[in-house]
Amino acid sequence: MRSTGSAQLRTHAFRVQPGQDAPEPARTACRGGEEKATVRALLLSGGTGTRLRPLTYSIPKQLVPVGNKPVLGHCLENIRDCGIEEVGVIVGPHAEQVAAVFGDGSAMGLRLTYLHQERPLGLAHCVTVAADFLGDEDFLMYLGDNVLTEGVAEAAGAFRADRPDAQVLVTKVANPSDYGVASLGADGRVNAVVEKPERPPSDLALIGVYFFTAAVHRAVRAIRPSRRGELEITDAIGELIATGGDVRALEYTGFWRDSGTVEGLLDCNRAVLDTLRRDVRGSVDRHSVLTGDVVLAEGVEVVRSQLTGPVTVAAGTVVRDSRLGPYTSVGPGCTLDSTGIENSIVLEGTTITGVRGLDGSLIGRRAELHAEPAAASQRLIVGDLAKVRVAR
Repeated sequence: MRSTGSAQLRTHAFRVQPGQDAPEPARTACRGGEEKATVRALLLSGGTGTRLRPLTYSIPKQLVPVGNKPVLGHCLENIRDCGIEEVGVIVGPHAEQVAAVFGDGSAMGLRLTYLHQERPLGLAHCVTVAADFLGDEDFLMYLGDNVLTEGVAEAAGAFRADRPDAQVLVTKVANPSDYGVASLGADGRVNAVVEKPERPPSDLALIGVYFFTAAVHRAVRAIRPSRRGELEITDAIGELIATGGDVRALEYTGFWRDSGTVEGLLDCNRAVLDTLRRDVRGSVDRHSVLTGDVVLAEGVEVVRSQLTGPVTVAAGTVVRDSRLGPYTSVGPGCTLDSTGIENSIVLEGTTITGVRGLDGSLIGRRAELHAEPAAASQRLIVGDLAKVRVAR
């Protein structure tokens, strides 16, 4: 694999196909024997998720569920809906967990190749890590902690039709200084991109979805690490612009959010739950009331409880004498007894007993929360395997 001259990092790729060596990336042959480049995808899932600690000490942020599906799963579905099958997934220290969840991608109609990045050295460095996988084909680069509920298939179609050197998705934001920002010329093309500028040239933030031709590889080789010590994708795009490349922007007007914070995760969870429609497959006793769009998987048991949608509860969970929702996702194998919770995410295997007034909470895997006598509303951000006791 190629690596930056300054970083000297070792990288490797692997597919999850037990008993087989990783095959060479597939290419499509045109009539006459010429090779035709196809759009691939590069999905970035190597970040450490420091803003979600302590949860992300033991689970990568891209596997935290929104709407009871890992964030990375939503990304892969959007990629698949673009008609893309070959996906390179950049992975870091949690590579084995990511591979254990998604395997070789065949369950989703995809072919996944895992590309290991030893240290996070910038988005453009990910392009370098994936250079052999990508070859000279056009590709979609997608940040694996982003949730876009309306997908990117329309943008993929526009890129295939026009094939500029780069096409970026942007959206208007109130705080552009927190993002990479695009400045557009009179013809609508991008004439500059700036990373987290003190004086933003526009309110159009890059949202982590990029389409590139092979021209980006030359641009990446031409740039140097930024003051953060990273190879910035904004610098690579700037290099394309400076050397006469055609860089275009499409404005995304649907829901988009970075899920890398607790607030971001909860926003994403609400947006995903808003797309659900009522689907009750579990058992509900006659003393329980379900209102609105409630999704209960097979094996869910609801007893003497009130669920107000949108709510989703995964298989094997028991809800007893409790009030859930709205905007709550409960993972598989949980037990909620005498509990009140809304606007929250509960991961698998968790037990909550006698705790009411939970709101805006993120509760990790196999946690145990039990109330003890004597307070009112509580907000909890609880990591995996934690045991919490709060006043009743």
